[in-house]
Amino acid sequence: MSNFVSNFNTMDHLTSIRQPIESELAEFVRLFDESLSHTDGLLSDTLQHIRKRGGKRMRPILTLLMAKNLGEINLTTQYAAVGLELLHTASLVHDDVVDESGERRGQPSVNASFNNKVAVLVGDYILSTALYYVSRTGNTQIITSLAQLGQTLSSGELLQMNNFKDEGISEEVYYQVINKKTASLFATCAQNGALSVGASTEEVKAAFDFGLAIGMIFQIRDDIFDYFDSKEIGKPTGNDMAEGKLTLPVIYALKNAGYESMYRLAKKVKNGTINSDEIAVLVDFAKVNGGIEYAEKRMNDFSEQAKKYIDFHVKQSDIRDALTHYLEFVALRKN
Repeated sequence: MSNFVSNFNTMDHLTSIRQPIESELAEFVRLFDESLSHTDGLLSDTLQHIRKRGGKRMRPILTLLMAKNLGEINLTTQYAAVGLELLHTASLVHDDVVDESGERRGQPSVNASFNNKVAVLVGDYILSTALYYVSRTGNTQIITSLAQLGQTLSSGELLQMNNFKDEGISEEVYYQVINKKTASLFATCAQNGALSVGASTEEVKAAFDFGLAIGMIFQIRDDIFDYFDSKEIGKPTGNDMAEGKLTLPVIYALKNAGYESMYRLAKKVKNGTINSDEIAVLVDFAKVNGGIEYAEKRMNDFSEQAKKYIDFHVKQSDIRDALTHYLEFVALRKN
């Protein structure tokens, strides 16, 4: 990871990232918590359960930073950020039902704490709330982008499900899936920050591409976590394989080491018949055959793309520092 800082400190980076937008981020949190509040019993309990997750707010932070880079953060920016974070939240609630997940980042999922019916209905409620908030921007481009993002996220899930059935093992399909499932959300956050301050078509496109590169790095890092055991991460080693997913480190190792026995195990991942001992073999195989190093190399490639945006499109020193630390944080985070 030579392209990133060696003395990475989570709290220092988060402080630097938030510094230029501290008051605006506090206003976002207020609006977001307000959007997830209700007086009805079961709905109130479920929304409160979701609010407790908190999180680092990396996606709305990107929207706010992009808006401040290109103009002044305003109510349109805030409504766009809230709408996007609500869409993301709804998608996670629904994903946990689809994946039959009992946890979300170390906390009980909505479907585990309540049940699948409640989770689906609450996810629908949050999605409708996302549409309500984004409509308050009065900006048709922002509204359209949210609708398109919803389509993209859903099609990404279906692409991944279809990939489970396909016996082929493709790095290209892996990128297609993470582009749709993760990177598109970061790209839309950056894009809508630019749109909210009336940026030019060129500036909006550049912001979108920057967010896309950030999102690709984010997901590759997330997938690398699956090859190591850590309480910080909140999921067991090999969890992706247990769910039928082959990610970049093992895809690379399979393509370059070419052991038939490992291909047989990979196919067992895809058809859902692999056991924990076999997953451990595949995890070790990916590590020994350069899978982690290759995934980090691809992160560095996307990082170079993102750095070009900072070099050419960010003039204010505090925003430049914040986005540089943001990029480093996404690549080097521990959970």
